[in-house]
Amino acid sequence: MLVIIGYIVVLASVFGGFALAGGHLAALLQPVELLMISGAATGAFLVGNNAKSIKATLRALPGLLKGSKYTKALYMELMALLYELLSKVRKEGLMSIEGDVDKPDDSPIFSKYPGILADHHIMEFMTDYLRLMVSGNMDAFQIENLMDNEIETHHHEGEVPVHVIARLGDGMPAFGIVAAVMGVVHTMSSVGLPPAELGILIANALVGTFLGILLAYGFVGPLASLLEQKLHESSKMFQCVKVTLLASLNGYAPALAVEFGRKVLFSTERPSFSELEDHVRQAKSK
Repeated sequence: MLVIIGYIVVLASVFGGFALAGGHLAALLQPVELLMISGAATGAFLVGNNAKSIKATLRALPGLLKGSKYTKALYMELMALLYELLSKVRKEGLMSIEGDVDKPDDSPIFSKYPGILADHHIMEFMTDYLRLMVSGNMDAFQIENLMDNEIETHHHEGEVPVHVIARLGDGMPAFGIVAAVMGVVHTMSSVGLPPAELGILIANALVGTFLGILLAYGFVGPLASLLEQKLHESSKMFQCVKVTLLASLNGYAPALAVEFGRKVLFSTERPSFSELEDHVRQAKSK
């Protein structure tokens, strides 16, 4: 929603300011210039990226129109789930969660937390390392190294759409110049026309530069920044699981292990100690 509002503000500010200055908005309506810029950008996007990068970018774009799903409520749900799993391990042993981990959809513990159960990536990450813990063949240092490598891989994959959109935005002003040059070439080939008509042709050519810069810094560039912010948010979920499970492996009680996970969250979503404690109690009593 904020993306749409931002675009409206950009358009209202630029075109509204132009109109208030006495400009004629009809002069900016140049569909051919827009066609050249958007067409060249689309072609460059296809040439400069492989199929995997293109698919990843197209999958990421619709999510930009939605608000962040990584809220305080979701993090509290995650930590309550981890607390309940680790409490069961502490009371009944690691083998007691084997059934929960192998079939989380049928697990009475996981079923209490639909928000986490619906996130395929975090569920796969969590259950994979819980299986390793159940196997008992790896120590905390080996698991931590493996977690770091997987989180790094996740981050690199998430950076692909960021870089693709950023490069596309960087190229927009150049495509605008190309469109403007084409307009100038058309103008120079029409030097026999009256000065008034030549002035219109030059103005039309300059619109290409304007559109390229506006699209780059008002529309495409901000999307790359938003994608990067969402990537950092998604990484916090993995880090929270990592820190909590490692704290448990190192012998800390479930309440303290969850506290370790709470501390890695961004301050804007991090629940207070008492909030988390109350939420865990309520979830456990259900």
